Amino acid sequence: MSVEPGRLLPLFAHHPGGRSPITCEYRCGNACAHEAPNESGNAYFGDVVKDVVSRRGALKAGAVMAAAAGGFAALSGSAAAEPATPAAPGVAGGAGRSVPGTDFDPVPPNTADAVTIPDGYAQSVVIRWGDPVVPGAPKFDFTKQTAAAQEKQFGYNNDFTGLIPQDPLGIRNLLVVNHEYTTEVHMFPADQYDPDNPTEEQARIAWAAHGLSVVQTFRDPVGGALRAVPSPYNRRITLNTPFEVRGPAAGSKFLKTSADPTGKKVFGTQNNCSGGVTPWGTVLSGEENFNQYFANADSVTDPVAKARQARYGLKGTASTRKWERFDKRWDIAQEPNEPNRFGWVVEIDPNDPNSTPIKHTHLGRFKHEAANIKITADGRVAVYSGDDERFDYIYKYVSKGKYKKGKSAHARRHNSALLDDGTLYVARFTGDSPAAEIDGSGKLPADGEFDGTGEWIPLASGNQSFVDGFTAEEVYVFTRLAADKAGATKMDRPEDIEPNPVNGRIYAALTNNTDRGATGKAGADEANPRNRNKNGHVLEWEEANGDAASTKFSWRLLLVCGDPKAADTYFGGFPKDQVSPISCPDNVAFDRHGNLWISTDGNALGANDGLFSVPVTGPERGHVKQFLSVPVGAETCGPVITDHLVLVAVQHPGEDAPSSANPTSHWPDGGASQPRPSIVSVWKKGRWGTVGQIGRR
Repeated sequence: MSVEPGRLLPLFAHHPGGRSPITCEYRCGNACAHEAPNESGNAYFGDVVKDVVSRRGALKAGAVMAAAAGGFAALSGSAAAEPATPAAPGVAGGAGRSVPGTDFDPVPPNTADAVTIPDGYAQSVVIRWGDPVVPGAPKFDFTKQTAAAQEKQFGYNNDFTGLIPQDPLGIRNLLVVNHEYTTEVHMFPADQYDPDNPTEEQARIAWAAHGLSVVQTFRDPVGGALRAVPSPYNRRITLNTPFEVRGPAAGSKFLKTSADPTGKKVFGTQNNCSGGVTPWGTVLSGEENFNQYFANADSVTDPVAKARQARYGLKGTASTRKWERFDKRWDIAQEPNEPNRFGWVVEIDPNDPNSTPIKHTHLGRFKHEAANIKITADGRVAVYSGDDERFDYIYKYVSKGKYKKGKSAHARRHNSALLDDGTLYVARFTGDSPAAEIDGSGKLPADGEFDGTGEWIPLASGNQSFVDGFTAEEVYVFTRLAADKAGATKMDRPEDIEPNPVNGRIYAALTNNTDRGATGKAGADEANPRNRNKNGHVLEWEEANGDAASTKFSWRLLLVCGDPKAADTYFGGFPKDQVSPISCPDNVAFDRHGNLWISTDGNALGANDGLFSVPVTGPERGHVKQFLSVPVGAETCGPVITDHLVLVAVQHPGEDAPSSANPTSHWPDGGASQPRPSIVSVWKKGRWGTVGQIGRR
């Protein structure tokens, strides 16, 4: 495998924390250094039902058990008719023959300044920060950047990647990429950037480096590499791009500003973390840590407005980037509603470079990690999204109208409109074990699994609110507070959530929560079973009857991440001495075999972040294997897995350095170069110079 000898770590090395202070400052505004915004007193549902003693007790009370041993228990109740629930997977017992798609030699934990891949695989950079996207883009020059150039170049800190095939073989594809945030102390030469006194041009460069890129790509069917090519489809979306606000909160008094008295037009999108490709060929992207960009929240004196802002982490005086000096919309004292225009799910149509992007208000406003779709049994659209904050929630939206198959312009318009009329829900989880068995240590309860049942609590539908004391308008704009009132379950940073295309179940990455069980904070429950959770876990659930419209579900933890030698880890029942260590799951994806692929963010075990595969059914269930690792200081983002290609976004390489003066990484260009966030493609080297299949010998 391609790894530097001498830089391999002891397998289970530890160090406190996985993210650098620079990443924490510029990515999320040091969120973990502040009190979690959720200070609500709503109890964990698991704490309310401490009298639940076991799965058998629940069965005797009338629950329906899945047929397979160790299967999910499913309760009745749905927004549609619900037949019997399908059987859940059996529990893994040990190593067997490798599952198709996961047959490779795992990469060991390491700290190499490289993308390290298994033996027999090859890689190439698809596109890097500053590379041309649209016609007229100049060659990137780290020392001579301009806003005009960045508007035409690939943006900074790539996160989500979506690959939309334009032919049956996936040779021509549209690549859609989020540019989550800017790290100005790394973007500019150290002698040019003063964090206390940035120039207006530097601020405008950063505005242009946010947003998304749409890039035509060509996959070489013989050589294997994916490369970016010029195309009329190529497009940059930045903080200067007009967005249409749609859904029931469009035109809300909470969205109106002096620049937009209609409340229906917003310039730009920011802190776009992960996302998803819709069945109709568009891309949904989640606006996440938007709060950090706004200044002077402390100037607000109205107690109601101040409480609403605090629930979204808006506080303080000057912002880190000082954008408020150059545009008043970043100054809450002058434009108090501008923050309310971010924190939405946005939709981009890469098939139409002239289309206006959309902000969908019916999906609620919070720190969306992503948004991914499953079609319900009766043909409606369900959208899943996690609120990436300590002690925040998991949401679902179900449309009223039905999905129209196809990717024509008419189908895209019809299906996009489905996201503007439906019902928004928040999740409540309850475990099936006695409370005494969930002690915060991560020790498995007597029944051998962390599992239970759950329900979807309706928040609002159209102009109707289901939350006492909230109008529908308030539910959509201040969704976190409505979910507090509804009694949702506080989770450990729910991030990417995606449906498995093979078994139909839903999988969510919960990255970590070191505040769990701290003084005055919520303690462990069965869905979040460890206090001081620094390594995260992966949640799996099945909607009743396998129908995404259901209002009941059954759940279990697939992985409780960390050092496999530690007593508080769990790998789906698979022998722990045969798995790769994994920490801080972030993004999830699936191959066509239904295997789960997990990228990590902030590895707390002392090694670089990586991409991991894990089967979710059969005897190999829980067999985690590391497929690749990313360079020093970087995070693994946006995995896409096809038969012939693995795609990842390498975000913030070298960001463990305080500035660009002394970079700790020189990836991807090597030598003495500055690190540049980039997209990487990996493929299997086949026989006679052909391309093999991912995860097959």
